Amino acid sequence: AADSAAPALIVASHYDTVRNAGRYDGRLGVLTALILAEHLGRLGRKLPFHLDVIAFSEEEGVRFSSSFLGSSAVAGRFDAKLLERRDAQGVTLAAAMAEAGLDATKIPALARRRDGLVGYLEVHIEQGPVLLEEGLPVGIVSAITGSVRSMVTITGTAGHAGTVPMARRHDAAAAAAELVLYVEKRCAQAPTLVGTVGKLVVPNGAINIIPGRCELTLDVRSGDDATRDAAMSDILSEMERITARRGVTIDSQEVQRTAAVQCSARLQKVLADAVVGAGVKPRHLPSGAGHDAMMFSGLTDVAMLFVRCGNGGVSHSPREIITAEDADVAARVMLDAVLRLAETS
Repeated sequence: AADSAAPALIVASHYDTVRNAGRYDGRLGVLTALILAEHLGRLGRKLPFHLDVIAFSEEEGVRFSSSFLGSSAVAGRFDAKLLERRDAQGVTLAAAMAEAGLDATKIPALARRRDGLVGYLEVHIEQGPVLLEEGLPVGIVSAITGSVRSMVTITGTAGHAGTVPMARRHDAAAAAAELVLYVEKRCAQAPTLVGTVGKLVVPNGAINIIPGRCELTLDVRSGDDATRDAAMSDILSEMERITARRGVTIDSQEVQRTAAVQCSARLQKVLADAVVGAGVKPRHLPSGAGHDAMMFSGLTDVAMLFVRCGNGGVSHSPREIITAEDADVAARVMLDAVLRLAETS
């Protein structure tokens, strides 16, 4: 924008991913945003707003068990208590930032103001099979699911695998197995509800030791917060019943809670019009995964464009794949969308 005081349109995504992942989760959105900015520069097109390309870190939350660290800082929603959160090696977030040459005291200064933004757009792989099955290269996200994440520790009594009778055992792993099956059963009761135990560890486990401790993660999501919260309440009640039945203790610590987000109808229409302009049928679909866009929903209008995944829609896997042709469609849709926004701003 020629006016330095003009508001900004943020086009962003994240550059981190999970361990043993693919190439496109997050990074496709970052690269598309960079290509968009480069092409607008070549066109010499002056926009009535600034175009801010941002690449966020720690969207996945793998290292410190808390997602959206980068985007929450820019959105003014960063929780300073997280600076004391430790990774598996005992390193705090604050120490990790310092080691990387970053000053944690400057985080508040990153926060954007509501009056300084015209919107937030993000391109992301779908991470699911819908677009692939329907033969569509891109889709418009209608809503983003909300999630609750917890760290659960089950403590029983370790013992010799051969000398403790079955009726006298307080097996932490058996209690964990019972809990995992309950999560699966309970979260199958609503179409928008999913529950996952993505990590399960028996510390100091051995083939001839009754597990005395088990650590697991719990991730419950739904497009409806009330549905998700009802499931979480039932899961916590089941933990109490397992405790009573098996003589173990279960400690569940909630580490993150995000509300479901409805994407902006205005920006969805802009994207849909651009999709039609690219010769593609507009398809609106919800996102079952969380995204950085969620952090900005209370600050400005947000919208997302999904890109089709191959290999059955698999993601968070080395088998994650897209085509160059679909990436090209996404880039052209984003360029058209930004130009349409410029005409109406």
